[in-house]
Amino acid sequence: MIQHLKHLFAGLALATLTALAAPATAQVASTDLFKPVVVVNGKAVTNFEVQQRIIMLKLFRTPGDLEKEALDGLVDDRLRFIAADQLGLEVTEEQIQEGEAEFASRANLTREEFLQALAGAGVARESFRDFVAAGLLWRQVVGQRFAELARAQVTENDIQHAISATSRRGGGVLVDFAEIIIPANTPAAAAQAERLAAELGGTTMSEAAFSSAARRYSASPSRARGGRVPEPVPIGNLPGQIAQAFLTLPPGGVTEPFPIPNAIAIFQLRRLIDSEDPGEETVALEYARFLIPGGRSEEALTRAAKIKARVDACDDLYGIAKGLPPEMLTRETRAAADVPRDIALELAKLDAGESSTALTSGNALVFLMLCGRTTAVLADDSPAGTGAAAAAAPGTEGEAPPAAEEQEDPTVAGVPEVERRAVRERLINQIVAGYADGYLAELKADAIITYP
Repeated sequence: MIQHLKHLFAGLALATLTALAAPATAQVASTDLFKPVVVVNGKAVTNFEVQQRIIMLKLFRTPGDLEKEALDGLVDDRLRFIAADQLGLEVTEEQIQEGEAEFASRANLTREEFLQALAGAGVARESFRDFVAAGLLWRQVVGQRFAELARAQVTENDIQHAISATSRRGGGVLVDFAEIIIPANTPAAAAQAERLAAELGGTTMSEAAFSSAARRYSASPSRARGGRVPEPVPIGNLPGQIAQAFLTLPPGGVTEPFPIPNAIAIFQLRRLIDSEDPGEETVALEYARFLIPGGRSEEALTRAAKIKARVDACDDLYGIAKGLPPEMLTRETRAAADVPRDIALELAKLDAGESSTALTSGNALVFLMLCGRTTAVLADDSPAGTGAAAAAAPGTEGEAPPAAEEQEDPTVAGVPEVERRAVRERLINQIVAGYADGYLAELKADAIITYP
């Protein structure tokens, strides 16, 4: 919950809050403000609280039925408070103020400036205080109930596999995943994209829920498939940070948001597929970009399809571009780390000679073609490294791997302990998040909820 809340005010400016003050305040001025609208296990939620939450959701730029979202959120918060009370958990005023200050820092404001801006928009301090307290208490609840259980489930083998795969060592890994590419090509779209990406990213959800969100929000052609990328992608093809994120996710896990040019991307891991082939990392990419006027219009897409039928390699594009301005066709070779992330993501899905029309540039459709990929096979330097990869590793020629009993720590060689701890904590947090979602659903199913 707190991880989700921490992102909500990202990029929110004081001017935006103040601009909403007049209509928001007017909305609160309604009759029967303190009449209960729902009762959760004997705890009432009033009309005033619903109106206050609606104002905050407007500030968060939440889409959809805001009254329903507000009511659902307040019911969940009542259940969180009740669960914390049953465990005897509390938060201090100092902790709440620290939580409020964290929100303020996300909007580049002090806590006092932030509270003043909220008040100007019609949000009472108590409403915001309860909102923050519910999240803080819920973090304590799930930590007390599930942290040790999750910690016990993460084994050294889990950590070792994640680190080994992240480093592309000890065999190839294929990633079966889905994507949501949220447009952010204007200031207004960027603000909404940040809010939506923060809401969806860093969670665990069903494939059906992610696919539904992809069809609704994604600007990528994959939206027609619910965001699903048709074929598993070698982990070494993907940009490094995205590859590492996949390798510590459970199936169904959603990455944190990744900014790309004019958009924000989030990805859901469907499964990791181990391969007997040696792990390969892309170190350089050669690719061509041919611009087709008309953006994603039917005419431009039709022309792209005709070009695809005529070309088998990047060299063939020169004939297509003959007589056109030179800027219409560009071809370059770059280190993988220097390729723009949106282009790198598309190239990761391609073999040499294959093309993509998922991207646009200005008012042009980009016919993107992979000319070639330079890869490096990394040696298997896992603790029990064996086989040809281990034999070829520098400094190990003619040496047998140490016996298991001689190894003080079953870690991947050369990986700092701080990285191991970070991977372990991320795996634990992902398990806890899954338990927390299920526990809240269980609480709601068991609760007595009435609507007077």
